[in-house]
Amino acid sequence: MTNAATTSSALGLAVAAGVPVLLWGAPGTGKSSAVRAMAESIGWPCEVVIASIREPTDFAGLPVVVDDGIRFAPPTWATRLAESERGLLFLDEISTAPPAVQAALLRVVLERVVGDLDLPDSIAVVAAANPPDQAADGWDLSAPLANRFCHLDWDVDPAAVAEGLAGGFPEPTVPQLAGEWEKRITTARAQVAAFLVVRPGLVSAPPTERAAAGRAWPSPRSWEMTARLLGAAQVADSDGPVRAALVTGCVGQGAGIEFLSWLDELDLPDPEAVLADPGSFVLPERGDRAYAVLTSVAAAVAADTTPERWAAGWVVLGQAGETAPDVAAVAARILARCRPEGASAPPQAAAFVPLLEQAGLL
Repeated sequence: MTNAATTSSALGLAVAAGVPVLLWGAPGTGKSSAVRAMAESIGWPCEVVIASIREPTDFAGLPVVVDDGIRFAPPTWATRLAESERGLLFLDEISTAPPAVQAALLRVVLERVVGDLDLPDSIAVVAAANPPDQAADGWDLSAPLANRFCHLDWDVDPAAVAEGLAGGFPEPTVPQLAGEWEKRITTARAQVAAFLVVRPGLVSAPPTERAAAGRAWPSPRSWEMTARLLGAAQVADSDGPVRAALVTGCVGQGAGIEFLSWLDELDLPDPEAVLADPGSFVLPERGDRAYAVLTSVAAAVAADTTPERWAAGWVVLGQAGETAPDVAAVAARILARCRPEGASAPPQAAAFVPLLEQAGLL
């Protein structure tokens, strides 16, 4: 269970990273007020849509006959958001939306598409839900819709409520991420990939019980969200509880705790430090650590490719190929795909030529 401050920080970071968030909490605990206050504090327009009283056409679009066929007209709230440079879509009471409405929400949450209207990628999506046993005529959230969110528990802190009633409640904040923060995602992806090599059963593990499938569970999509949030958390220098809330909110408690424990145990070097001094690199003896380091280095080069960084990456792989050629081969494929125009292959790449030719990369 997370405290209110951790959840608030995790919410702000997910909004900054562009990952849809679903807040779970009892009625009357301030979820809606906090979301609206957060949008107001950063000057974003906030469109509140009560999902439980909407029809599927409010999200899939209303069919309209035109000269060249049929188009799906978006509702007014979507048009207002599309005209804004930044904004927040707040889907309230989502757990009381009937299954047909939940199905219509799938593209809205994941692709920011409402009818025939594409919302800007800068539009953040936040939803709120009550547990089924506390909701009025509630349904379990469908697995496809649940898997599109990072799930956060909105817990009540009695001391914070008392202080807020007396002196005002603090507004959740959205951190400012550095301009090139998304480059950090590549390293996080490599770490996730290394973990899933060790635990392939967690690549996709939808729960068999419907109630559990309506919360966070592992899938390629939710692991991708995990990597994005880890990259953002690293840039924002978030603490361990916030990072844990975000990871378990994407892939569930079991998979999330196992991944975080594995990640802390690895103690991986910074791939940028390895690229800065490739000659001093020493390959870890553990297979999962070696895989994680090499793929992180290759991913870092792919995210910011220059001839110098590309050559440094091959130096690292050349050293690794002497003791762990199979592991190094995975990273070699990544480097081969991002070859800078006009760059000549360094001598270290020679050992991987047969493999790269077989893969069609040469």
